[in-house]
Amino acid sequence: MILVGEIMGTAILILFGNGVGAAVSLNKSKAKEAGWVVVTFGWGFGVLAGAYASNPLSGGHINPAVTLGKAIEGSTAWADVPVYILAQMIGAILGAALVWLTYLGQFRESPGPYLGVFATAPEIRNPVQNLTTEIIATFALVMVVIATGYGDNTGLGESGTAVLIVALLVVGIGMSLGGPTGYAINPARDLGPRIAHALLPLKGPKDSDWGYSWVPVVGPMIGAALAGLVALGAYSLVPAA
Repeated sequence: MILVGEIMGTAILILFGNGVGAAVSLNKSKAKEAGWVVVTFGWGFGVLAGAYASNPLSGGHINPAVTLGKAIEGSTAWADVPVYILAQMIGAILGAALVWLTYLGQFRESPGPYLGVFATAPEIRNPVQNLTTEIIATFALVMVVIATGYGDNTGLGESGTAVLIVALLVVGIGMSLGGPTGYAINPARDLGPRIAHALLPLKGPKDSDWGYSWVPVVGPMIGAALAGLVALGAYSLVPAA
């Protein structure tokens, strides 16, 4: 059930997220140049749809960073972590391929490069700064995700409101913290579509920027690990859901 849920949920997340990237950047798209606010809401709605779709089957992680943080904090079994991450990667690649199919005509009408549709890139290329940005942004995400399972917040998970709150949180992170790097905050969200970009038959020369690709993987995992450790200490006396 974890495998099916996370493949489906992550594919939906990327379909919406990479979809809005294609919508605002490709020629002959009705949303061409719609702007950053549209991008942040597109990703937020992607989280909302993907998490709701996968929640009954897998808990709606759709993000290896969330899985790692919850494993460190204790609410996810370590034995399940590889299954979660494998499923999230498969779903991310699948979702990116679906975006390519959806916008096939627009890809043909646009000169490229297309990497920005699929993966993140920093505005200022400084690995230390970029890594720090991803750590901070992901820490904020994972702390809130974990917090919805404790104390007076437990009802949020039971009612389904927690998913809505996390989706709005992703919009907020994009608006507030997304400027430097494009806020991956999810290793599968970046690496899966980057792999798809390398494999898909896109026209013109392709550069998947593998030299930067480690930052949106390592940064979110460090941020998630720190959030899991803080939550383990801070919430240790509060009953979990």
